[in-house]
Amino acid sequence: MHPILFRIPLPKHALMLWWALAAVAGIAVIYALFALRKQDKNTAAGALVVAIGAGIAGYVFRETKYEAANLPIYSYGVMLGVSLVVGWYLTLTLAGRDGLPKETMANCYVITAICAIAGSRILYVATNPDEFKQASDFFALRRGGLVAYGGFLGGYLGSWAYLRANKIRLMPWADVAVPSLASGLLITRIGCYLFGCDFGKRLPETAPPFLKKLGTFPHWASGTLEGGDGSPAYVRHLELFRGSPLGAEITKANASLPVHPTQIYESLCGLALLAFLLWQRKHQKFRGQIFFSFAFGYGVLRFLLEIIRDDTERGSVGPVMGEHILIPGCLLLMSLGFIFGIALGIKNQTMRTVARVLAIAPPVVVWFMLKPPSFGASVSTQLSTSQLIALLSAVACAVFYGIFWEAARKAPKLAMSPATLGEWVEEKEEEERRAAAKKKKAAEKAEAEKKVAKKPALDEDDEEKDEKSSESEESEESEESDDAEDKAETKADKKDDSGASEEPPSDEEEEDEGDEDDDEDDEDDSAAKAKDDPAKPEKKPKAEKADDT
Repeated sequence: MHPILFRIPLPKHALMLWWALAAVAGIAVIYALFALRKQDKNTAAGALVVAIGAGIAGYVFRETKYEAANLPIYSYGVMLGVSLVVGWYLTLTLAGRDGLPKETMANCYVITAICAIAGSRILYVATNPDEFKQASDFFALRRGGLVAYGGFLGGYLGSWAYLRANKIRLMPWADVAVPSLASGLLITRIGCYLFGCDFGKRLPETAPPFLKKLGTFPHWASGTLEGGDGSPAYVRHLELFRGSPLGAEITKANASLPVHPTQIYESLCGLALLAFLLWQRKHQKFRGQIFFSFAFGYGVLRFLLEIIRDDTERGSVGPVMGEHILIPGCLLLMSLGFIFGIALGIKNQTMRTVARVLAIAPPVVVWFMLKPPSFGASVSTQLSTSQLIALLSAVACAVFYGIFWEAARKAPKLAMSPATLGEWVEEKEEEERRAAAKKKKAAEKAEAEKKVAKKPALDEDDEEKDEKSSESEESEESEESDDAEDKAETKADKKDDSGASEEPPSDEEEEDEGDEDDDEDDEDDSAAKAKDDPAKPEKKPKAEKADDT
């Protein structure tokens, strides 16, 4: 284990701090311009705030410079960066599955990460003010100095403020974000182990050899760190046992005494919580269930881990009491929170009852372990800062878990409906309805224009048809008139031919022809009357008798 993974060679001239801050400000301004182009005013405002902050910091630290032969890359800083990248992909993947807007969630993750780092650093500074001699020490994150609960609180407040501005409820975001917190514990605590911070109390002599080997931290070479030689555990033990046989043993071994590797313990807790949360998502009944489960579970585990922690950077708060009363009493409160809150999530009634009974075991067992011997003096203690936050957050989340569970039991469909994501869902649906109506209106308008454009063409076709029909009628009439004229000419020719070849008629023939003319006149009159009165049937003329000639 070593606090520095590798070193990067640097140029001989000094590097000014304000160069990096100016680069951050420039990137933030570019990001804000892109956000304004997409009409995302909230993101643009946040980016501008970052740009202004970086600009102010650059002015304040304009004289600060860095001169060294190389740039050390610290283990904790690398693991912190890896955890942020893993958390990014994990959070956005889960957010997409839950129907949250991916771009907004990406921006929220950035805001949450920044606020989490700031909160964890602020809490560390508040509990260890003697370690910070100048303002620039606040930004020296590569060497550690972050408190997990400070990060949780800072990230919570930052995400709440951002989501409220975007009309998205906090619980849906918290459900998709806390798995990344579990993965962050898994990864960053490995960085703590490599650095040697957050170590535990001494292991008993009966501890397994592999555990002793994991819990032994070496003495680093002089100048490895600015704050002293050797790992934090080695420095701490050398201060406690200097001049004693244990001190001589430490100096001879050039390493610390075997201690609990609490960094690895907490890393394994992060892994277990991550697996549990991903499993719990498959059985989620209400918004916030994943968040409350994580907050309660981590609160209990962190409270227990703090009992065997031995680093001095944690800080202490609250009343001083006998540890056999204070610790079991706090665990009893958490057990009650599990019994009446978290246990409701166990579906099987028998398993739920068994879990509730077993929840009483931890405070009882711890009481027997810490109980002073008969007539012996009790050991007084205080809660660490993390223990107090763990206790309050676990009990509060258990209470809210029970309230939300009861509401979900009464309205199970509403508990996980899209409406629980926030007001933005209704606004999105309204925008979709408006867009659909606008699209439909545009389609109707285009159809109407198409019909209007098609109508003149139809009118022209009708006119052409009318012209053709009129021309055909005229041609038929002309043909009929031509036929009538041809028939009249033929008849006249036949008459002339018959008149030239026959003899003059006799008197009897003239009388017969006169009768025939009269009959023809009568027929013409009857035809005219039939024409005038179409209701009456036309009378057929009598057949003429053929004259024998």
